[in-house]
Amino acid sequence: MSGRSSGLEMARAKMADAGVDPVAIETFAHYYRLLEHGETGMIPESSIEPVDIESLADAEVADDVAADAIGKTVAIKLNGGLGTSMGMERAKSLLCVRRGLSFLDIIARQALHLRAEYDARLPLIFMNSFRTSADTLHALGRYDELAVGDLPVEFLQNKEPKLLADSLKPVEWPKEPELEWCPPGHGDIYTALRGTGLLDRLIAEGYRYAFVSNSDNLGAVPAPRVAGWFAASGAPFAIEAVRRTPSDKKGGHFARRKADGRLVLRETAQTLPEDREALADLSRHRFCSTNNIWFDLRAMKATLDARDGVLGLPLIRNEKNVDPADPDSPRVIQVETAMGAAIEVFEGARLIEVGRDRFIPVKTTNDLLVLRSDVYEIGADFALTQIAADVPYVELDADHYQVVGEFDKRFPEGAPSLAKASSLKVEGDWTFGHGVQVVGDVELGGRGAQRVPAGEVLSGDASGSDA
Repeated sequence: MSGRSSGLEMARAKMADAGVDPVAIETFAHYYRLLEHGETGMIPESSIEPVDIESLADAEVADDVAADAIGKTVAIKLNGGLGTSMGMERAKSLLCVRRGLSFLDIIARQALHLRAEYDARLPLIFMNSFRTSADTLHALGRYDELAVGDLPVEFLQNKEPKLLADSLKPVEWPKEPELEWCPPGHGDIYTALRGTGLLDRLIAEGYRYAFVSNSDNLGAVPAPRVAGWFAASGAPFAIEAVRRTPSDKKGGHFARRKADGRLVLRETAQTLPEDREALADLSRHRFCSTNNIWFDLRAMKATLDARDGVLGLPLIRNEKNVDPADPDSPRVIQVETAMGAAIEVFEGARLIEVGRDRFIPVKTTNDLLVLRSDVYEIGADFALTQIAADVPYVELDADHYQVVGEFDKRFPEGAPSLAKASSLKVEGDWTFGHGVQVVGDVELGGRGAQRVPAGEVLSGDASGSDA
């Protein structure tokens, strides 16, 4: 047995001992073999061409079609993230967004409102990780009416061992054994839905469509109009896309594969260094993914059954340190897949362009400040409406604002008004008083702790003096 193959056997045994679902182990083995054979998951620019797509704004969706479709839809939220990049150690969706409400509160209330308005069952189910499950279930405990029948409100994503980059053997890290494991990327949702039996249960109970989105994107409401478009399209799989902006230059995009005409989603990690310029070309590759995904439950089951549970999504080879906080810890490979990459598996898959109001992700405290400001308003339906003409660009000094606890200290009275702001760049340590307004392009700088007084209107270059 070669050293590498013995690495696979060691990984299999480790997963089995931890009680990981057998199909998830087989899926991991599929990607391990690709890795072993030198597969990188790269998608060269020469192999793809740009796509043009239809727009939801131009689509005709009859009210009765929309109402019927939402009545057959289940909403699934990806909720495995801890918000570690913002200094959090629990589910990111527990972050307070507005009026004392967290992401989870708003998501739950969006679903309950739609149920009442459309007399729809619309189950809301969270895909949690082994790290977010307990916190999430505790927070959802206040919504007695959230569960639909005997369907669960959560299922767990799988876990897999991190592999040593030089030998592909499972890493051992006794000082913090939890760091030996990682999630397999959100492409694991299909494996987890099948392995838990939830896919079969949903079909048996008369559901036809799944709408999947990230819990940190409050724009991703299971909208009846989009459900109606998807139902009428007859497509097995679809993704909501948005036009890329300068802030999306480094992110993934959609394209069409020349070899077979299938739609593909190319992530940054799948782009060769020499193709980075093409990746960043917004006039060539114009659309990126919202990670708002629709699929036909029966089509998904048939495809998974035909492939023995292994959908065969493109590999993403993610190299990191076993302890992300320790750059001297061993280099490991995390084998990942992207949920949206399933678009290339289904013949007849579709893309639909939606407005930016369906894509409001919070990846950093910069995003969080915009979300907490008056750029958006939360309506009676708990959906977000953009009030400002444009979403301002915000860049806060990472030394003082990156971690949520430090960020909150500097906005003790809440976010400043950003409705008339074009951009806000803060260098240094600034604390904002109550009722501060930002107008146009504003930059703050200077040394030492400084304060923006209550009621101040910052406009143009309001650079602080050295303190």
